[in-house]
Amino acid sequence: MEKILTEEEQRLFSDLIDNAKKVVICAHVSPDGDAIGSTLALKHWLTRKGKQVTVVVPNIFPDFLHWMPGAEEVKVYLKHEEEVNPIVAEADLFIIADLNDSARMQELEASVVANPAPKIMIDHHLNPTDFCQLVVSRHDMCATAEVICHLLHQLGELDSITIEEATCLYAAMMCDTGAFTYNSNRAVVYECISYLLNRGIDKDKIYRNVYWTCSLARMRLTGYLLYVKMETIPEMHTSIITLTNKERKLFGIKNGDTEGIVNMPLQMSGMSLSVFLSEDTERAGIIKVSLRSVDDFPCNALSAQFFNGGGHLNASGGRLSCSMDEAVQKVHEAIKSFAHLLK
Repeated sequence: MEKILTEEEQRLFSDLIDNAKKVVICAHVSPDGDAIGSTLALKHWLTRKGKQVTVVVPNIFPDFLHWMPGAEEVKVYLKHEEEVNPIVAEADLFIIADLNDSARMQELEASVVANPAPKIMIDHHLNPTDFCQLVVSRHDMCATAEVICHLLHQLGELDSITIEEATCLYAAMMCDTGAFTYNSNRAVVYECISYLLNRGIDKDKIYRNVYWTCSLARMRLTGYLLYVKMETIPEMHTSIITLTNKERKLFGIKNGDTEGIVNMPLQMSGMSLSVFLSEDTERAGIIKVSLRSVDDFPCNALSAQFFNGGGHLNASGGRLSCSMDEAVQKVHEAIKSFAHLLK
């Protein structure tokens, strides 16, 4: 296991935790498995320390993550703004998990930044900004949950975490690596997993909860998207899939039913880049962009340059304010710009 804090940082971290009474843990907009798993693991850990802890996310998170221990207590800002604002205002410590910039909290950002209480960032994305008093960030790690594992080990507490905390951490790492199929070649990742297994988690059940619990609507939607909607560009080793809200209603799909679809085209031989465009269900005129790649194609660079986003080398996201047709045109423009890396 790796030491991720200096002695001075460790003292600061411990002091901030010890002196806090009301802690708010925040994640990024459209929270994924790492965001939810990491925030819930921290919530359980801090609650055991006697803290009053609230997890707040900007908007809804996928239904397939609602089985995680404590997920029913997560506050969604866009749904509970009047309830959440006083909680945020009264917090004496914030933990900012799985995001590197306050802007990624979107509507939640203003109220969090307005509170002068100290803030701790725990993250694994590139280029963290400096809006927090303590930044615990390692972009070489596979997930924010892995950063937390190393942090708890350095504090001497990884051996004593509960099965609920271990379950959330494992699910988070699994989700952010596609069930350990990418960004997971470092041996220490599996050292972390061994600690979590020793706490009694059922990794097979966690996998089933995330990947093998799809609805009939999801199954039919998948066939439709792959057969009818997928555009392939063989000379660029790229595929594009689009999904409108009208199609969501047609199939009756739930939040989270599209999870993982962006990865599927990469199963085709010779495919390097997969792009999934979907209309935002909560904001009109917004197209969400999901990017996945293999080998060394930089999804994060593509997303930053063309889609107002970022992320990791092989998994990134962004968003556009335009129609679906305009978004597709933007993707084609982006692909042409990066043709030297795709051909």
